[in-house]
Amino acid sequence: MKPFVLLATRAEDEPADAEYELFLRATGLDERELVRVRLEAGPMPRLDLDAVSGIFVGGGPFNASDPPERKSAVQHRVEAEFATLLDEVVARDFPFLGACYGVGTLGVHQGAPIDATFAEPIGVVPVTLTGAGASDPILASLPRTFNAFVGHKEAIRSLPPTATLLGSSPTCPVQMFRVGANVYATQFHPELDVDGIVLRIHAYADYGYFGEGELEPTLAAARRAPVSHPSRMLAAFVERHAR
Repeated sequence: MKPFVLLATRAEDEPADAEYELFLRATGLDERELVRVRLEAGPMPRLDLDAVSGIFVGGGPFNASDPPERKSAVQHRVEAEFATLLDEVVARDFPFLGACYGVGTLGVHQGAPIDATFAEPIGVVPVTLTGAGASDPILASLPRTFNAFVGHKEAIRSLPPTATLLGSSPTCPVQMFRVGANVYATQFHPELDVDGIVLRIHAYADYGYFGEGELEPTLAAARRAPVSHPSRMLAAFVERHAR
């Protein structure tokens, strides 16, 4: 089997390594079959799409809607690299699934307005699939409404005309969309479990996702409802696209 690739942007080793472990577990792949590239550590290598089965993108601290002067040199580089990669991915309808930061990459590439209008605090939200979502091959095993972990400062304000809406939550209309048949982005984190989100809450406590003194309520919000279904889509993505 040709390997899948995980493009990661987390600079902190503990949450970065935990994210990789979560993707390995959810996809059922091993480290030879899911090759991680840490983009915060250096330039994106040239990806030969004919040599890989598909691409995953993890979450991270970058906000696409930040003004240019507030973006670091690393973020500017990563955004330019994703723009070039997505030109080829979208043109070829190549298997791609971006989680959380996938909205910031694919959404920007497709011209979607991204801002803080539909930001969601860290916690659990119900995601409801649209008709297109319910019939999508990587979502077919999920219930029509399922709980998912979220926590984001920005989101797509309106869907670009090139995209198909697959899922929404009450406070964020675009939780998942698809471009073409094989290019996906989710606002929620399909890879996360409770231990994973607790680790991230602690790791990013000073990144502005919640205010001073709100650590315990944030942890409680992340634990308030069971989350068991979203990771199935990662395994289904692999099953559909492994080659």
